[in-house]
Amino acid sequence: MIKKTVFKYILHIGLILTGFSLSAQNPIIQTKFTADPAPMVYKDTVFLYTSHDEDDAFGFKMKDWLLYTSTDMVNWTDHGVVASLKDFKWTDPENGAWAPQVIERNGKFYMYCPMPGQRGIGVLVADSPYGPFKDPIGKPLVKNSGDDIDPTVLIDDDGQAYLYWGNPNLWYVKLNKDMISVDGPVVKDPSIAKVKGSPDPFHYQEGPWAWKRTGNYYMAYASTCCPEGIGYVMGKSATGPWEYKGMIMDSDKRSNGNHPGIIDYKGKSYVFGFNYNLGKQTISKHYERRSICVSELIYNADGTIQKLPFWNPEGVKRITTMNPYEKVEAETIAFSEGLKTEKMTEWERNNPYDTGKKITDRMVVSSINNGDYLKVQGVDFSKGTKFLEVSIASINSGTIEIHTDAVDGPILGTVQVTRKAEGDVFKTIKSPVKNIKGVHDLYFVFKGNKDLFYFDWWKFSSN
Repeated sequence: MIKKTVFKYILHIGLILTGFSLSAQNPIIQTKFTADPAPMVYKDTVFLYTSHDEDDAFGFKMKDWLLYTSTDMVNWTDHGVVASLKDFKWTDPENGAWAPQVIERNGKFYMYCPMPGQRGIGVLVADSPYGPFKDPIGKPLVKNSGDDIDPTVLIDDDGQAYLYWGNPNLWYVKLNKDMISVDGPVVKDPSIAKVKGSPDPFHYQEGPWAWKRTGNYYMAYASTCCPEGIGYVMGKSATGPWEYKGMIMDSDKRSNGNHPGIIDYKGKSYVFGFNYNLGKQTISKHYERRSICVSELIYNADGTIQKLPFWNPEGVKRITTMNPYEKVEAETIAFSEGLKTEKMTEWERNNPYDTGKKITDRMVVSSINNGDYLKVQGVDFSKGTKFLEVSIASINSGTIEIHTDAVDGPILGTVQVTRKAEGDVFKTIKSPVKNIKGVHDLYFVFKGNKDLFYFDWWKFSSN
């Protein structure tokens, strides 16, 4: 408990020294280390696929890919591991799950993943953006050179799909309509290719991201190394020739690497990347423990992109509200401190020799200790409030204080968790709360003496 308290004090001081505040939104994920953002808009939702740095990583220690979703750009729901190196039976399953991208075509979802040890680029397919993803070909889709990392995909208006990748050169190949086989030779892009002894006006390094918007073709990428900024080029076709247009974000010593992911969503444009801020709150040396950030992207009238400052702590503005009268997963978080998330399976477990039937799989908030909190933004209490229900599996007794609009703001209500030694059994606790209306941010602040409980979901009612 002493170690935990000291850690929290150091973390709080780190927030102040690094320019964070309790209203911070960047990095957008705080419960895990995430990198290489691959956002995809599908129907009304942003699906954010990420690579994942392990908590004890020194260099790149990456075994799987994660998924987060949002409909408002500020509250992100953790869906856990969506795919891993183990889904490719022909590669090393232990390390090397680098930057992926997922794209939808004809109701199927294709995930392109670089393989460790120069084994090429693989592809997984799913019938849902949530997975499960499976390997349809059992071998590399592309195996070309030591540059085979960081795939990105563009489907042009005529239906032709292109796969791009590479460090330190940019390569591309056409894909067939099945999206799991190639059409024609692999091409080294001549306009961005590294030519020994010649100047490099593009400063291309790695992490390409291809997209098309209002008739213009774009390629953003990690520029120079190291540190890496985000540069971009424009062209009149999916294969160039590319013209260097400048930097979306200059390099900054606070972030050794970068990797852009760019989308249009609900009338706005966004660029995702990463920094090292969360890790640097508690450690002074360089470790590959990265954290995804997002900023709004602004286009000029001619299609060029306005340069952004380095990832601002405030992040982006909320674009819709949250409904508190239906179940909200506790792992839907705008910002948090001290918490983790994990997948749990609840079993019947009627006797010591048999797990019994599986009750359900859950993603839950875990590692909950005294003073930890989670924040959700923009909760619309249009009907007022009378009760709050929470689903909890209690390790030790404690309380949840629900504050409005600030971590130390007015208390809407307090949930008393009186049970203990029930960390494998989820129960619903219903507590009265004050009546409130309007749109508010909520802070769930946890109080108690030691490891408290697992938190599954919450829901308000007006009667």
